[in-house]
Amino acid sequence: MLLRIDAGSDAPLYDQLAGSLRADMAAGRVRPGERLPSAREVAAALDVNLHTVLRAYQELRDEGLVDMRRGRGAIVTSAAGELFSLRADIAALGAKARTLGLSADALASLVRDELRQG
Repeated sequence: MLLRIDAGSDAPLYDQLAGSLRADMAAGRVRPGERLPSAREVAAALDVNLHTVLRAYQELRDEGLVDMRRGRGAIVTSAAGELFSLRADIAALGAKARTLGLSADALASLVRDELRQG
């Protein structure tokens, strides 16, 4: 697992961390049952505030992707496996969008609209 952040990005660091972990889950690099590094370890490795990492972990917890328990740390839930299975559908959707000449922004807008309606 390689957590990635971009200090030059407008996106908040906690959002970037959560997004990096989500991407690793979707790619199967982080699997259900796996323990995430401690928030202290991540904060030290990336030279960010501990609360930034905790907020990222809490966001993933709120999405059901991580279970956080005192003394056990953050454990990836089975929902991450479902996210991995969604990856094939996303790849197919991306391929179809490219065939139709849709931009990434246009596709993202269509997906956002669909999620809001559903």
